[in-house]
Amino acid sequence: MKKLEMGGYRDLLLSLRARLRGDVEQLKDVALTRGKATGDSSSPTHIAELGTDAYEQDFSLRFVENEEETLQEITAALGRIESGTYGSCELCLESGKSQSKAQIKKTRLRAIPHARNCVECERKREELAL
Repeated sequence: MKKLEMGGYRDLLLSLRARLRGDVEQLKDVALTRGKATGDSSSPTHIAELGTDAYEQDFSLRFVENEEETLQEITAALGRIESGTYGSCELCLESGKSQSKAQIKKTRLRAIPHARNCVECERKREELAL
């Protein structure tokens, strides 16, 4: 991939990482402070409200976990840019294809800039995981 294109993907990844970090921090704050203000007029007084609060907290923390995984993938993609392997399908390379034949399509990288694999290899990987 050309250096100019790499710069565009790098900027996209950095922007996405900054946005996700802000979202993750805000969700963590909300989830972890919910219910700590005992005696507050906003504290639930009914058992059903307690259940709803617990569900919402669990949901928020699971969402944070997923977003943190995405942040790790973004960091890995930035590393691939630095090493010169960004845009190459990892599974194609493992199967012996040359780097020029293992390229992830630009449309996929625009949609998922931290993608490690081409669409075909990702489908195969997901099928094996089921």
